[in-house]
Amino acid sequence: MKWSFKIGTLGGTEVRVHVTFFILLAFVALQGMSGGQGMAGALDAVLFVSAAFICVVLHEFGHAFAARGYGIHTPDITLLPIGGVARLERMPEKPSQELVVAICGPLVNVVIAAGIGLMLGTGLRVEKDLHFEQSGLFWQKLMLWNLMMVFFNLIPAFPMDGGRVLRALLGLVVDYERATRWAATLGQGIAVAAGLWMLVSGQISPVLMLIAFFVFVAAGQEASAVSQRQAFHGLRVQDAMMTDFHVLPPSATVGEVVELLLAGTQQDFPMVDGDDRLLGLVTRQRLIRALAENGAGHPAQDILERCELQVPPRMDLGEALQALNSSTCPVLPVIEPLGGRLTGLLTSENVGELLLVRLAVRRR
Repeated sequence: MKWSFKIGTLGGTEVRVHVTFFILLAFVALQGMSGGQGMAGALDAVLFVSAAFICVVLHEFGHAFAARGYGIHTPDITLLPIGGVARLERMPEKPSQELVVAICGPLVNVVIAAGIGLMLGTGLRVEKDLHFEQSGLFWQKLMLWNLMMVFFNLIPAFPMDGGRVLRALLGLVVDYERATRWAATLGQGIAVAAGLWMLVSGQISPVLMLIAFFVFVAAGQEASAVSQRQAFHGLRVQDAMMTDFHVLPPSATVGEVVELLLAGTQQDFPMVDGDDRLLGLVTRQRLIRALAENGAGHPAQDILERCELQVPPRMDLGEALQALNSSTCPVLPVIEPLGGRLTGLLTSENVGELLLVRLAVRRR
C-alpha cells in the first residue's frame, strides 16, 4: 500500500504502518492535552491508542494464521487510522474455510478481552459512563475496546468479518458469485443506512463516515472481482491471445514500423531473431518519440522495451490479466515453454473481446 512503511515481520508477514496513522496519534495527543492533563494526558491517550491498535494487528494476524492453515500466505498487514488491513494472496473459496478465516480475527479479540478480565480478577470494575477520552482505567478501556471490536466486526456488512461470515454461510446453499453479490449488496445497504442516519440525526462521526464509505466501495470492488474470476473460470491465455500480428526483424527501422502502425490496428510490435525468439517490443509510445527525435531511418532495435514478464499459452487467463495490469508493458508476449518461440500477444482489448463473445453466446 502506498504511503506505508515496514516496521517488522512476523511469520513471513510484513507489518506496515500508513503515514496517516501518525495523524491519528497527533490528534489523540491534542485531545489528551486539552482535557487539562497536559503532557501526562497526551501520553496516556497515545499509549492507549497504541495498545488498541496492537490489538488490531493481532486481530489481523488471527486471519493470517488461519489462512496459512489452508496454504494461503499473507504478504503484509497495514495499520490505518480506521483499522488494519491484512492482504491475503487470495480468499479461500470453500465456504467452510472462509468461515474459519473470517471468524478467527474476532476470536483473537475475545481471547484478549477474556485475558484482561482474568488478569484484573476481583478488581475488575467497568464504569457505566466509561469513555475512552478519560484518563486512567487503562485495562478496563482496553478490554471494552476489544469487546467493541468483536461486535463491530461481526456486523454483516461485507467485506467486514461479519459480511464474510455471511457470505460463507450463503455459500453453503448458493454458488460463490451469488453469495458474494448478496453479501455485497447487504453491506452497501448497511453503509448507506449508517451514513444517512448520521446525517439525519446530526451525530456525524468522521471516522464512522469514512468506514461506511470504505465498506460501500470495497463491497462493490469485491463483488466485481469475484464476477471477473468467475468469468475467467476455465479460460487460458491461448483462448484470448492475438495470433495474427506483425513481427519485426532486427534490421527494421523506425520508418518501417511506422508504416505498419498506419496500415492496421496493431499498436505494439514484437521483434524476433531468426528462431522466432523474442528480442523486445517496439511500443507505439517509444516509436512516436523516436520518430520525432531521431527520424525514420533510426534502427528500431535501439528503442526496444525488453518486457521481462512473459506468459505461457496454458497459463490461467485471470492470473495473466493481473500480471498484465501490473506490468509496464502494454502487452504480454506469449512464449512456448519448450522451444521459447513467440506464439502470441495478450492485450486487455483481446481479453475484453473474448468476454463479450462469451456473454453473447451465453445469452443466445
